[in-house]
Amino acid sequence: MPAEANRLIGLPGPYLSEREDAITTPKNEPIGAYKAAGVDIDAGAALVKAIAPLARASARSGTTASLGGFGALFDPKAAGFKDPILVATTDGVGTKLKIAIATGLHDTIGIDLVAMSVNDLIVQGAEPLFFLDYFATGKLEVDTARRIIAGIAEGCRIAGCALIGGETAEMPGLYAEGDYDLAGFAVGAVERGQALDGTNIVEGDVVIGLPSSGVHSNGYSLVRKLVEQSGLDWTAPAPFEPAKTLGDALLTPTVIYVQPALKLVRSGLVKGFAHITGGGLTENIPRVLPDGLGVALDANKWSLSPVFRWMAGVGGLPAAELARTFNCGIGMVAIVAANNRDDTLALLADIGARDIGTVVKAPDENRVQISHVESAW
Repeated sequence: MPAEANRLIGLPGPYLSEREDAITTPKNEPIGAYKAAGVDIDAGAALVKAIAPLARASARSGTTASLGGFGALFDPKAAGFKDPILVATTDGVGTKLKIAIATGLHDTIGIDLVAMSVNDLIVQGAEPLFFLDYFATGKLEVDTARRIIAGIAEGCRIAGCALIGGETAEMPGLYAEGDYDLAGFAVGAVERGQALDGTNIVEGDVVIGLPSSGVHSNGYSLVRKLVEQSGLDWTAPAPFEPAKTLGDALLTPTVIYVQPALKLVRSGLVKGFAHITGGGLTENIPRVLPDGLGVALDANKWSLSPVFRWMAGVGGLPAAELARTFNCGIGMVAIVAANNRDDTLALLADIGARDIGTVVKAPDENRVQISHVESAW
């Protein structure tokens, strides 16, 4: 497949900057090689070689086997689609990267990157087909980059999509030592006329909650502020999960919901999904609801994850702030007809999905009501 050949080693521009902060060699002295400017082409080549088998391991039907091109090809018909509509998403990991960088724990951040995009695809009923990543850093450390991209490949494997390309950009002077940034791009497909848009959701439908693994990949600016306020080091035992260090616990990767959600899509049971990302429960669920409708959730019907209890205690965060910032233990919701409730729960029993509320009439300004938060949270 084209991933290893298609992974371009990014250059900062067609010429070398003459700024003294970009190149330490005296202005009139011959530089001799691109490496003197801080870009190591050999390191880039070593990375391409290291990640080639990782990319190949994510191959799926529809990917091509040719090497050496400037772009990667995908055939939706070979993937089983007859009249597909393509759906594309892009996202990053936010400041969760700062914890990975600070702790040196880089192995799962790539799973987060894939999750943030493919979970948005499945919300629209689209099956993820392929993924591309963008990895940028000031100085390319091959082992660190390989670990990050291994996580991306693992995320693609879980989601059932192919890692068919990417970009590695080494840009000295733009990033501090050890820093890097990630972005991801996913493309999926749904048969024409079968995309989920929530227009058939009605009052009385049931809200099914799919549990999260923790904070996922949103709200980490607040998370890091709370850690600073707590006075704990990243290597200290996590107060909410003592068997792990705080850094390791907060790097628990985002759940990839593609496979269980595809079960619902293919069963015809689901009317709509909401991926609970930035904005928490209160901002994301209304995105799938028709005007005039909201949801009434019961906090007694699911457990607030221990990490959120800890953060609420450290920062004095009220329930309303938790609900509009974090997933609070529910990383995805599915909305189904009341008479499909039991079949849906049975289909998702292996991941611990549960009935957490109902669709109700609601004014536009208060479309997510959560009862019993005082006792449950």
